This record gives sequence, C-alpha cells and structure tokens, in this order.
Amino acid sequence: MAFLDRHKVLEKNATLLLAASFVVVTVGGIVEIAPLFYLENTIEKVEGMRPYSPLELTGREIYIREGCYVCHSQMIRPMRDEVERYGHYSLAAESMYDHPFQWGSKRTGPDLARVGGRYSDEWLVAHLTDPQSVVPESVMPPYGYLTQRLIEPTYIEDLLSTHAMVGVPYTEEMIASASADFMVQIDPFGDFDGLLERYPNAQVRNFDGQPGVSEMDAMVAYLQMLGTLVDFSTFTPDASR
Repeated sequence: MAFLDRHKVLEKNATLLLAASFVVVTVGGIVEIAPLFYLENTIEKVEGMRPYSPLELTGREIYIREGCYVCHSQMIRPMRDEVERYGHYSLAAESMYDHPFQWGSKRTGPDLARVGGRYSDEWLVAHLTDPQSVVPESVMPPYGYLTQRLIEPTYIEDLLSTHAMVGVPYTEEMIASASADFMVQIDPFGDFDGLLERYPNAQVRNFDGQPGVSEMDAMVAYLQMLGTLVDFSTFTPDASR
C-alpha cells in the first residue's frame, strides 16, 4: 500500500509524470540504441547474397509499380506452419539490398520469398497472363499486357547508381556494364560470362519465350531468383547473434 500511495504522487502531478516518463524513455532508448554504434553491421553476412542484376532489378521495379506487394509478402516467419509451407524462415540478409523491402503485412496470395524455381517460366507467364487458368480460385487480376511492353535499358545505369548511393554495393564496373548485362540476360547465345561473374547464379534465358525484352521477362527474372541465392543445405546461423 505504501508503494501505491507513493505512486499516486506521479498520477496526480502531470509535470512529475511527464518528467518520469521522459527519464524512462531515455534510459530505454539508450539501452536499445547505444549498442548499435559499436556494431559494424547489424545484419549477419550470408554467403551467396548479391545485388540484383539489372534485369532482376527492373523486374522488381515493375513488381512494386503494379502493387504486387499489396497482396504478397516476402517474409517467412520462423513458425512451423510458415516454414513447412514456404521454406526456411527469411533472413535479414536476404532483404539487405531491398529499397524498400517487401516484407508486407497482408497475404491475399502466398508469400513469395522463396518462389524462385518452384514453377517453370511458362507457368509464371500463364499465371501472370490469366491467373484463373492455372489457379481457378485466384482473385489476382491479369497482367498479360506485360508481355506486350518491350523495354530498353535507357535509364538502367541511373537506377543502379541510385541504389549505390544508398549502400547497395554496385561497383563502377557493374554500372558501366548495366545496359549490356540487361540485354544479355535473356540471350543465351550472348557473351554472358561477364554477367555471371558480376552476378553469380544469375539465370540467363528468354523468360517469356517472345522476341525482344519485355516487362514480362523482367518480372519473371525477378520472381525466379527470389529465395535462390542462399544455399540452406549448408547455411548455419551465427550463434553469437
């Protein structure tokens, strides 16, 4: 009771309550924030992670433009039902080059964090063109027009440069080669050795099966790489974190 009586002093004095709240928030903030200044990186380094290739990054821009993030998340929570359905829980490192990240807060459709390689290019094109043709219960609208929209790497160097400004490790060589890398990723007969050196495990092929580079090519290239960069058969979490 004596403690409660003393607490009434705070409850009845607005100025004293405000000052005490400020002290509590300040101490809590220092405890949470101060250690971050002594860490080189708060994200565990994971082997295999790399920046998006120019075509993948373009596909990501189209993904955001079309509002795909409204219905699809890209973050698998570390819970049994999530992991059994979608695969290994998402790692912070897998979103370290995302500006903005695509974690999402709502799922009308399934999580796409590990959609890469789960379906063929043909299935993805068919699903994007006429969702109900492959998933009858789908409420997703059609995006078949992406196949008709041919694109050129006109501003791709600027896009990579902008991402480099916010910390994505695009080198001067990557930026200078962006246009060529953009075009060669759908041309299996092109000189793609340099592309694979700059972006290991990038998938090189005509993704929509049509001549020219379309927005559909870029979208499918982006989807097909999601969740494919980390080899979870050999991945071991850092126990010190």
